[in-house]
Amino acid sequence: MAKLHVATTINGEPMEFLCDPGQSLLDALRGTLGLTGTKEGCGTGDCGACSITLDGRLVCSCLMLAAEAEGREIATIEGMAAGEDLHPLQQKFLEMAALQCGICTPGMLIAARNLLERNPDPTETEVRFWLAGNLCRCTGYDKIVRAVMETAEEMRGAAR
Repeated sequence: MAKLHVATTINGEPMEFLCDPGQSLLDALRGTLGLTGTKEGCGTGDCGACSITLDGRLVCSCLMLAAEAEGREIATIEGMAAGEDLHPLQQKFLEMAALQCGICTPGMLIAARNLLERNPDPTETEVRFWLAGNLCRCTGYDKIVRAVMETAEEMRGAAR
């Protein structure tokens, strides 16, 4: 079977790769491109560990074919930090111990960033709803939700 050529932008960088027609975007990110921050939890779109943004929309990369990335803008956890500086969400997750094993963390961070980009002043209910597609078996959700809420508050304060 012939490989497909895909030209896309990942974390602001133009990238090209070859993929099999049935290869998931998750497998291409991890295996072909070496972007292993995006995790595979379930492979069925139920856990959110493989969350990325595609053209600004939160998606499960395990449910997408790699070929569907053609001409699209992808953001993964690797692009979240600005050089040596962690994104405020990453820093707050560390400060508040809102992570443990790390399988869900990249997806949680991507989903939380996507929420704050859309709504910089979410209620706790909105945070919980937005993160409902991301499952955590270790930390539980309270520390994660509180970290997102505190980050939102700090980012609003910094914008003033």
